[in-house]
Amino acid sequence: MPLTVDSPAFTPEYDDFFKKYTEKHFGPDFDWRWFKAQGIAESRLDPKAESWCGAKGIMQLMPKTFQEVQKDNPWIESVDNPEHNIAAGIFYDHKLFRMWSGPRPEIDRLAFMFASYNAGAGNILKAQKLCTEAPNLWASIVAVATRVPNWKSEETLGYVSRIMRLMSVKL
Repeated sequence: MPLTVDSPAFTPEYDDFFKKYTEKHFGPDFDWRWFKAQGIAESRLDPKAESWCGAKGIMQLMPKTFQEVQKDNPWIESVDNPEHNIAAGIFYDHKLFRMWSGPRPEIDRLAFMFASYNAGAGNILKAQKLCTEAPNLWASIVAVATRVPNWKSEETLGYVSRIMRLMSVKL
């Protein structure tokens, strides 16, 4: 049986932070577990995680992204603080979520948001331009992903798939 976001394999230690900042940026009816799933996909909820490219913490924020988030949230002081890291990641997710507000099913909007978080929105926009049909659907992005120059699309597609599996959603 595949692991889900609620699996005992993952700590509930940071759930209050995921709940708090999901409600703050997405409202009380948005399922906070999406961001816990993202944290699991990013770092397995390890606050000390650091990637080969310099991303840090539970939400694996790049230094430039963290600084961008700090401009609007000066109280977020340290990428190494689990609460600040989660708050910054969810704030950034919200920015991306708003970007993908075009007409599309909600699950596709989430996929676009997570893919943009992982690969940068520019790569997803390039993929959209290559779509001949339904560029607002995630399946269309998947179909053309390997044709986007300089995008490690397998990594991004796997990342989005991991989050969906953790939430028991099939795209």
